[in-house]
Amino acid sequence: MKKTWLEKLEDKKTFPKVLKLEENFPCYNAVHKMGANAGDPVVLVNASEIIPIMANVPRGKIITILEICKKIAKKHRVKGCCSLTTGIFIMTIANAVEEAIARGEKSMLTKIPYWRTLKSDGFLNKKYSGGQEAQKKLLEKEGFKIIARGKKYQVSGYKDFIHSI
Repeated sequence: MKKTWLEKLEDKKTFPKVLKLEENFPCYNAVHKMGANAGDPVVLVNASEIIPIMANVPRGKIITILEICKKIAKKHRVKGCCSLTTGIFIMTIANAVEEAIARGEKSMLTKIPYWRTLKSDGFLNKKYSGGQEAQKKLLEKEGFKIIARGKKYQVSGYKDFIHSI
């Protein structure tokens, strides 16, 4: 039987995990852009560390995966955070929120404004429930201007709205 998004969100016993960055890691380029080099310690995060960050982004502000990774790396006192793992958990959190709302649940989870969490460079996330179009509507409802970049959408001037954490 297929797991629900809420089941996928449960803490993984093997995370967080600190590893030495290797050039063959799938997230190497992104983590390297954060300042980590091969051999430096990096963290593979757990969803439970991402949830409070996403939950605390106020109306009128946004956050990107890069800011989330920087905060988590700082917390673990390492050079970087695996953006691939973080991105997977961000998508899982967003879909779990929608799943909980659809079930009529009333919990902290259903209050997470996941649509304020963007991909790198301010792009919307097509893997959220309803895709980019649903995220676009939620962001526009809050006053953000969304611009088309080919098949992708981006928050116009997104750097001006980054939530400092």
